[in-house]
Amino acid sequence: METFKGNKIHGGIAIGTVLFYSREQRKIARRRVDDVDKELARLDEAKRATVCRLQELCQRAREAADNQSAQIFESHLVMLEDYDLNTAIANIIKNQGVNAEYAVAVTGDSFVARFENIEDEYFRARGEDIRDVTERVIDALMGDANRLEVFEPSIIAAHDLTPSETLKTDKTKLLAFVTQKGSVNSHTAILSRAMNIPAVSGIDVKAEWDKRTAIVDGHSGIFILEPDDETIESYRSLQKNDERQARLLSRLKGVKTVAKNGRPLRLYANAGSLDDIDAALDNDAEGIGLLRTEFIFMGSPQMPTEQQQFEIYRRAVQKMAGKKLIIRTLDIGADKQLPYMALSKEDNPAMGCRAIRLCLARPELFKTQLRAIFRAGVYGDVSVMYPMIASVDEVRRIKRLADEVKEELANENIAYGSVEQGIMVETPAAAIISDILAKEVDFFSIGTNDLTQYTLAIDRQNSDLGEFFDSRHEAVLRLIKMTVDNAHSVGIWAGVCGELASDLSLVPKLVDMGVDELSVAAGMVLQVRKAVCEG
Repeated sequence: METFKGNKIHGGIAIGTVLFYSREQRKIARRRVDDVDKELARLDEAKRATVCRLQELCQRAREAADNQSAQIFESHLVMLEDYDLNTAIANIIKNQGVNAEYAVAVTGDSFVARFENIEDEYFRARGEDIRDVTERVIDALMGDANRLEVFEPSIIAAHDLTPSETLKTDKTKLLAFVTQKGSVNSHTAILSRAMNIPAVSGIDVKAEWDKRTAIVDGHSGIFILEPDDETIESYRSLQKNDERQARLLSRLKGVKTVAKNGRPLRLYANAGSLDDIDAALDNDAEGIGLLRTEFIFMGSPQMPTEQQQFEIYRRAVQKMAGKKLIIRTLDIGADKQLPYMALSKEDNPAMGCRAIRLCLARPELFKTQLRAIFRAGVYGDVSVMYPMIASVDEVRRIKRLADEVKEELANENIAYGSVEQGIMVETPAAAIISDILAKEVDFFSIGTNDLTQYTLAIDRQNSDLGEFFDSRHEAVLRLIKMTVDNAHSVGIWAGVCGELASDLSLVPKLVDMGVDELSVAAGMVLQVRKAVCEG
């Protein structure tokens, strides 16, 4: 019996036989072609075939999981039509006179590299989408060499998995995923949560594990190869307990989130896309406490227009059907490079020109986003919050720009909603002067991930410092308490939207501190509700 410790991706217990899967590494040669037009026609035909395959996967996703999963492949369909991607491929074929396979592979590698160099894990994982789309086009050009075929219930062990590979198989035959690569923000992770399949990453999987018995403990991030009978029986008991807990949690849907002392809390969900809103509602979130808007900018070949942003925000508001939607303004910087923004390289982007600093440095970009958000406010209960605040002056500058936006919209006879304005408290400076800031805004949302990073002077992206990164550090907890007290002293509410909000053992302490709102990952909503209600 061998035990391996990896990263928790999705909870649950699986016991079964390992199926080792290794994606064939294609050797794509660079060939000269005599007829460039014929090669471009081959590319167009391959793209049409890829569209048909993606549409089939959309349908399979709806049948196997839910709309959230299907929308991943809908986004791949949009990506397949990306102007920059297609222009780059066509230019290589035309200018170099080479085969389409080579042009697609080179372009795909180039685009993936843009995302792999981004510090933010969420957006770094989006490179998987580009890889998946370009490999599908290559499949159509050369023949599908990569097939994950599962004929009996299996634990899939692989170096990594694309969303397409994940959805190709029958859900009833997928017991668990064990991968070397993959983060909690990858689309395979999203799909594993949507299909409620245990998943662990960070395991150096090996081909010799194929057909051997194993256990996947998604709760602890543990993989056990060739477990003994006693271990198997122990985990079977844990499986039964999980099933009981799932039945109990499902009964909490529709239940008000009220602490044992009778105080109600707002239990919201974080969302990084429109897809995530569906997952939040499916899990009975009472609102969206953090809608990241970076996905709009990261997924566009040029700066999104006001109208493009407005349409996305309006769709988000309409999905909420009257529930609260809190939109965070653009939090982007040198760690998230966008070609059309020409951001300077920074040695320490976490402390550089990012988030509100970038928006204030580029007021037209900021005002365009605010116009779109305020316009979307006509359609429901919308709030806006500003990230990375460190001074009162920043807040006052923001409010002046917001007033300008409202005046401009009014002068243009464009309707806009009554939108609450709040700030994220994620710098020690903001927490320490929260008594002053509270008089300037409508609410606080405490971002505990960055607050911990800046308070402890620890780069949260540095895996070598994991043992020192402690979100429960007394200094962090004191800053949270101070912020909540200062908010209440002037009659505004304060929430928590970082990882601490879903730390089940800490939730009762946050309740005791007087926190008014918790915003967590969609899959954690019912578990956090249980922790709040039971204390």
